[in-house]
Amino acid sequence: MPTPESPAPKVTVAIPTYNRAAFLRQTLAGIAAQRFPREAFEVLVIDNNSTDDTRAVVAEFAGERPAPRHLLETRQGLDFARNRAIAEARGEIIVFGDDDILVETDWLAQMTAPLLIDTAGTIGAVGGEVIPVFPDGLPDWVREWHAPLRFRSDPGPLEIRHSPMGANLAFPRHVFDQLGLFHTALDRAAGNYFSGGDSEMIRRVRQAGLEVWFVPAAAVRHQMPASRTTFRYAARHAFDSARSRVIDRAGQAGAAGYLAGRLIANLLKAFGFALLALLNALVFRTGAAKQALVRAWRSCGYLYQIPRSLLGRI
Repeated sequence: MPTPESPAPKVTVAIPTYNRAAFLRQTLAGIAAQRFPREAFEVLVIDNNSTDDTRAVVAEFAGERPAPRHLLETRQGLDFARNRAIAEARGEIIVFGDDDILVETDWLAQMTAPLLIDTAGTIGAVGGEVIPVFPDGLPDWVREWHAPLRFRSDPGPLEIRHSPMGANLAFPRHVFDQLGLFHTALDRAAGNYFSGGDSEMIRRVRQAGLEVWFVPAAAVRHQMPASRTTFRYAARHAFDSARSRVIDRAGQAGAAGYLAGRLIANLLKAFGFALLALLNALVFRTGAAKQALVRAWRSCGYLYQIPRSLLGRI
């Protein structure tokens, strides 16, 4: 607990991590270089059972001010790590970043500015720009799936059709006191590529009547190594992302009718995209064939998960 000699910081920067020590080192170096009052923020690294040099990398920054605090979260999953950060955080604002982001020196100041001046408490979340970068190159066939968000050119509230990314996302603490923690069944854990915990939380924020803002100047570069541009990764990510969307939707009103309709639609999509992939393969358009197969595999994710969710299995 804070003492009179060490008051609680206004901001907590929380970095969940799993076996990305080399990327984490770069992320922590960027955070250490922030132009932000040293006493006004803390850094938490939530280690989700890493087996690499994560703990040693955190220790490399022990001389920084503030020094990052290493926390081991043994329950596997991104949202378990996020929820541990919320439990440990002392800040009034909690900024979540991925363990492979590169940040500019004004990132934290830009990210927190709307919340620090929001005396009325109308803002429930702030997202920053996320710019994918590819240190090992970007194959043409996956290019269309990787682009900056570009929701707006100035700071302000987002339209309801837009949701910021969890790689660069901040909340005032009172949101979690009011709405609860992240849904732990919706996001990534070892062995799956689920996504959706952040978008589900954003939906709750909006349902509570709070605004969701976007700050383009609070940009991060999100590193995408070669392992994330393979067909195997793209297909598995598409399949698991579809599954997580179904699990999320199954908990909302009117889910049964909606999911039944999605089941029929995705039967047709899976067949159509598989046929399109075959036709492209026959004329040696390999990239187009891969794109179609990924889309077919996304539909298969819906086909796999919808019956399970309707039957109450997951």
